[in-house]
Amino acid sequence: MTFPFPIDIGLPLYLAPMAGVSESPFRRLCRRFGADVVVTEFLSAEAIRRENKATLAKLRFAADERPIGVQIFGSDPEGMGEAAALVTEVFEPEFIDINFGCPVKKVVRRNGGSGCLKDLDLVQSVIRSVAQHTHLPVTVKIRSGWSEEMRDPVAIALRCQDAGARALAIHPRTRTQMYSGSARWEEIAAVVDALDIPVIGNGDIKTAEDAVELQRQTGCAGVMIARGSFGQPWIFDQTRALLEGKAKPPAPLVEERFAIAVEHARMAEQYEPDPRGAAIEFRKHLGWYVKGLPHAAELKKRLFAVESFAQIEEIFDDYLRSGWRAEFVATEEEALLQVS
Repeated sequence: MTFPFPIDIGLPLYLAPMAGVSESPFRRLCRRFGADVVVTEFLSAEAIRRENKATLAKLRFAADERPIGVQIFGSDPEGMGEAAALVTEVFEPEFIDINFGCPVKKVVRRNGGSGCLKDLDLVQSVIRSVAQHTHLPVTVKIRSGWSEEMRDPVAIALRCQDAGARALAIHPRTRTQMYSGSARWEEIAAVVDALDIPVIGNGDIKTAEDAVELQRQTGCAGVMIARGSFGQPWIFDQTRALLEGKAKPPAPLVEERFAIAVEHARMAEQYEPDPRGAAIEFRKHLGWYVKGLPHAAELKKRLFAVESFAQIEEIFDDYLRSGWRAEFVATEEEALLQVS
């Protein structure tokens, strides 16, 4: 079973499309740490059609992000097709991805994202329209249904395949679940068995071990990592090592972790036109990077107040000079001894 775009690895690891997170700087960082495929954060087809400047700016990507898919959402088939045509002509990604999975209220109240799952005829109309407006492969991301009463991931996936989807990613929760409960990986396995196109599994991957176990249990053709990448882009390299039967590389030590965060911050500073706004928006990433460190609460308090990227390096330097670092080093050394 082959993917509809060129890729030189049998089981690709995807960085999931995530609003406000999977922007170009983070995509580039994850590619460097072993993500094989990245997807843009989901973007409104209507905003693309209207050539909204802010939305078009989010469509920018660098050469080192390829292969990349652009993910669009909307409930108007013609509008989705027109957006796909513009993206194809102007930005030329490897594929167009349709979001049928976003559970956020402001998206679904317009029938976008997982809201489309209430009407599978609409789902098929959207896929067909997008496919007719682009020569690029069209892929989709779905949930298991709108609600428990409408939960039928195999039926949804088959309708997507029949409409022309060339690959399908599934997060096995319903929209009404949001992110509560557990992702039902057995539903991914059922979809894999039912479809002839590649299926990418997604949901509840927090560690490299989780990613490997999801693939083992489901037989999916690719694994998509979302929240598990927050603050640890190296999860892709770790997963690849385990998939190849190698020892998992250890997580970076504190100095290297801070260096990675600073590199990410510098890329974000170069990418965004508003330095202060970009620094404020970057605070969430900083919280993820320092998770689990001794005295993380005090460290986060300072980081969540930054208004410039220069402040980030100052705060990290203060931490490394403090006694807190010694506590983390001791913890790291103890963990490595336990592993060995």
